[in-house]
Amino acid sequence: MIPKEVIKKIRRIEIRTKRLVTDVFSGAYQSVFKGRGIEFTEVREYLPGDDIRAIDWNVTARMGHPYIKKYDEERELTIVFLVDASGSGDFGTVKRLKSELAAELCALLAFSAIRNNDRVGLVVFTDRVEKVVPPRKGRRHVLRVVRELLYHEPEGKETDIAGALDYLSNVVRRHAVVFLVSDFLTEGYERSLAVANRRYDLIAIEMSDPRERELPRLGLVEFEDPETGERVAIDTGGSRFAERFAAEVDRIEEERRRLFTKLGVDSIAISTDRPYVEPLEKFFRMRARRAGPLVTSRGRS
Repeated sequence: MIPKEVIKKIRRIEIRTKRLVTDVFSGAYQSVFKGRGIEFTEVREYLPGDDIRAIDWNVTARMGHPYIKKYDEERELTIVFLVDASGSGDFGTVKRLKSELAAELCALLAFSAIRNNDRVGLVVFTDRVEKVVPPRKGRRHVLRVVRELLYHEPEGKETDIAGALDYLSNVVRRHAVVFLVSDFLTEGYERSLAVANRRYDLIAIEMSDPRERELPRLGLVEFEDPETGERVAIDTGGSRFAERFAAEVDRIEEERRRLFTKLGVDSIAISTDRPYVEPLEKFFRMRARRAGPLVTSRGRS
């Protein structure tokens, strides 16, 4: 049975995110995430104002007066959230844990998806794939996705992004929009990321907390890696250590940025100390500028 506090949290997330969907992101989502093409639906009589380029000359010749072909956009999409539930997600020094922020962000995008009649699926992973919710439509289904993100208790602690991407490539054969939600505190996923990005519309959502960049100067402190359990004592009081620490974080982030740029993977940086609306709006504006006409068409024979 789901605890009452989890039910209340799901309800709060639904109320907060559905307001954002209605007021901010509904139109942006639909304009950015389009279907794969246009689908022939019917032939009908020509009406004044119709595009003459759509006239079906074969039918027109048989019937003796103009008929046109009618096409509808193939709008329906599959949205998959590939969410990292490893130990480092249970970290947050501002308002929320990274994992809680990730759940709310996925809820916002999922409610945007079902508003446009798209299917939503979920894969939760650590060092293994732990939970799979097949893509479906509807509010009840999205609430289940949010519940799994909040209520799932991971068995693994470490992170295997490559394994999760490889699993997805094996089970989701058709085109999909994939949001890979992680803090990316791991290595060895470059090849799998490249393969998945060629198959899907892949967007990386990078979760972070300010204390992962700037440590407080508290003197000698014992730290524990939430994924490996390894402990180490570090003197945080000196400026040299703080500078080296920040420089190493910068180096890791720059390498990840170069990888995303090289592969053509769009990314959204989300931090626990800042509202996520602004980076999401920036992402949608960027994708809208790039969006062109539908790239495929079918049924034009």
